[in-house]
Amino acid sequence: MINMNAKYRSTLEAVSKLIPFEPEICIVLGSGLGDFADKVETVKSIPTSSLPEYPKSTVQGHQGFLHFAEYKKKKILIVQGRIHFYEGYSISQCVLPVFLASKLNCKNILLTNAAGGVNPIFHPGDLMLASSFNGVNLKKEITELIGLTGLNERNGFIDFPSSEMGKKIKTAALEEKIELREGVYWITKGPSYETPAEIRMVRRYGGDAVGMSTVHESYYASYMGMKAASISCITNYAAGLSDQKLSHAEVMETAEKVKMNFERLVKKSIELF
Repeated sequence: MINMNAKYRSTLEAVSKLIPFEPEICIVLGSGLGDFADKVETVKSIPTSSLPEYPKSTVQGHQGFLHFAEYKKKKILIVQGRIHFYEGYSISQCVLPVFLASKLNCKNILLTNAAGGVNPIFHPGDLMLASSFNGVNLKKEITELIGLTGLNERNGFIDFPSSEMGKKIKTAALEEKIELREGVYWITKGPSYETPAEIRMVRRYGGDAVGMSTVHESYYASYMGMKAASISCITNYAAGLSDQKLSHAEVMETAEKVKMNFERLVKKSIELF
């Protein structure tokens, strides 16, 4: 089991000295969704490069900032610059933003991501609420992070992801008249995209969307006693489901097209959390 308190003591101390308030909600922005940070009132922005032991995000569309912001009287921490396992970082480095949020007494976390659509009724531009996760590819790393029975002892996999947050997100979608899909998010480690054969396996075993983030962050948030929910932007058809070659450029392009609906959905969800 990794001692996060010892490993990131200096990081937490540095952040704690700079924060303008303790956040109620943490939002982690996925690929192509970073513009959301500009759509709320920012109180203070902390460059993650100024924090000791904070890993640098190397992926296009992931700026390195912790934004403390307010919207509809809710206090928010926005993580702009996700840390990915496929960048060569350890699992403990990838969940550092979740660790910091929990230590700042944040109780709710909304994880967003760009994902490939596996379910045949999903199309690029759809938004999907994760009803469940498949993290089998990260079981070893998650076990090392929280201990052999850590999550069972803390929360017993009850309400994981948070059904309460999920209901509020679905209500937000109805009020904003946004079509919201629901399905299972399946994680792969990357860095390469999945092969057509791997996607056929994911579909056969119940996966609706596939990506390279979110699952370990949600596991760890639950372990830390936070309520966690996830919204995926379906940015492309997964490998083998279309003739188009997969690329990060396509991910960014589709996210740009759907960002208005994404912004409306997240803002309304914040009001209801």
